[in-house]
Amino acid sequence: MTNHQDETRAAYDGVVELYASLFADRLETQPFARAMIGTFAELVRATGNLRAADVGCGPGHLTAMLHELGLNAFGFDLSSGMVDHAQRTHPALSFQEARMESLPIEDGVLGGVLAHYSMIHTPPEELPELLAEQVRVLAPGGLLLLSFFGTDEPEPVRFDHKVAPAYSWPADRLAELLADAGLVPFARLLHDPGSERGFLDAHLLARRS
Repeated sequence: MTNHQDETRAAYDGVVELYASLFADRLETQPFARAMIGTFAELVRATGNLRAADVGCGPGHLTAMLHELGLNAFGFDLSSGMVDHAQRTHPALSFQEARMESLPIEDGVLGGVLAHYSMIHTPPEELPELLAEQVRVLAPGGLLLLSFFGTDEPEPVRFDHKVAPAYSWPADRLAELLADAGLVPFARLLHDPGSERGFLDAHLLARRS
């Protein structure tokens, strides 16, 4: 897993300021994603466990949104450049460099995990390991919101993302992987953003059993 992660980290380290500027609006132009994150935060609050990790947090814009929505949110990212930017921009919040398959968190302590397009660069054969790690850190009843590029194809599709190679997923296949990892998928949202790539924007909500 190390080689492609090192390449992805280097690629994001090289575009920190540009990437941060592109997402400075914190989903103001993406009502569907914003609604799913709002729903996720509401459901996490209802568990009574407000601790939530934003894995693959990038410049920290969604970590800050989760904080504003009432969660004790903190962020992890593979890119040290992204972590540094996030900490400078949101000094009241906590950010740390970490790999998604090895999170520096105890077992079963989180009320929620947000993975907003942060697993798209993971080769399909390695995704179960990442999902298992999210399950490990979630408390029973804790929630995972996984956002990704969706496809109508029967198998994951590799494509040239602007930063690093990525994969789109059929929602049913990804929901099966969540179930295999010990989660119960209970809500999904797919919509066509009209992008040139032709992918769907997809979101899956699942709860740890």
